[in-house]
Amino acid sequence: MKNITIQGIDETLDHALKTAANQASRSINQLVLEVLHERFGLAKTVRHTCRHHDLDDLFGRWSEEEYQRIEAMVSEQRMIDPEIWK
Repeated sequence: MKNITIQGIDETLDHALKTAANQASRSINQLVLEVLHERFGLAKTVRHTCRHHDLDDLFGRWSEEEYQRIEAMVSEQRMIDPEIWK
């Protein structure tokens, strides 16, 4: 891997780089590499990444009463019968 040094980065650009890197949860180096790859058409395409939304209708829809009922049913299934596991 090669290294380069970029000189002449003013305060405004420094702040913009730090802010963008922080928002993307990346280092400044990672961010700059991504931008350069994109700019020169060298960005890797993400394959085999698929987001599924088939359970979206269920997410966040349980009332407290429903949650307690389901939690009670699951708790019963978590119990171990000592007679079976001898």
